[in-house]
Amino acid sequence: MCNQSNPIALIASYNFDMNTELLLLFSVTVLPLICAPGPGMLFIASQAVSEGTSAGLRATLGVVLGYVVHSLMVVVGLAATVASFPMLFALIRWIGIFYLLFLAFKLIRSALQPHGIAACDQRRRNQLMSGFLTSLLNPKGMLIYVAVLPQFIDQKGDVTLQAITLSAAFIFWCGVVYLILSITFSRLGGRSLSERGKRLADGAAGGLILLAAGFMAAAHG
Repeated sequence: MCNQSNPIALIASYNFDMNTELLLLFSVTVLPLICAPGPGMLFIASQAVSEGTSAGLRATLGVVLGYVVHSLMVVVGLAATVASFPMLFALIRWIGIFYLLFLAFKLIRSALQPHGIAACDQRRRNQLMSGFLTSLLNPKGMLIYVAVLPQFIDQKGDVTLQAITLSAAFIFWCGVVYLILSITFSRLGGRSLSERGKRLADGAAGGLILLAAGFMAAAHG
């Protein structure tokens, strides 16, 4: 009979309701979804191309923080509630679309101005917040949690703990993929570009964000 007052024995006997095989299967399932082009990925790519690695990393952090909020919403049941009301879901989606269009407009306007480099300072400070809002206002992120994550939860176990574990795995892989993306795309642009190159990079970044808005507008459900 084990000693119930022994904390080590309690930890050893605790059932975490999440085995390695299931976690690996979940990771294999969500990785293609993470790697598929979407608003978050395209926003990060646009910032990395336009401003370099540090900008891409700030955008990555913002996008990941948005997914952290999504995971917290799942834990308290809000994401399922949003997905259950089509009008609310559509409203969030269109707010996100118009926000991306606003960002694209700013980038393209900067590309068309002779002094586009000076205009980058304010944008650089807003990259984290812009990345956060881009992922937060993307209902596709909520759908991943609502449609995919529950398939890997055992209702007989600790549902909350399993949801947190799976959400942490999803956020971890998002961070890994987007980090690689930031470094890769930053080699196509960044601080070493001339002013003309910067303006071209801004134009390309604006085009990527327009593409992201298109992806979001084309999303259904």
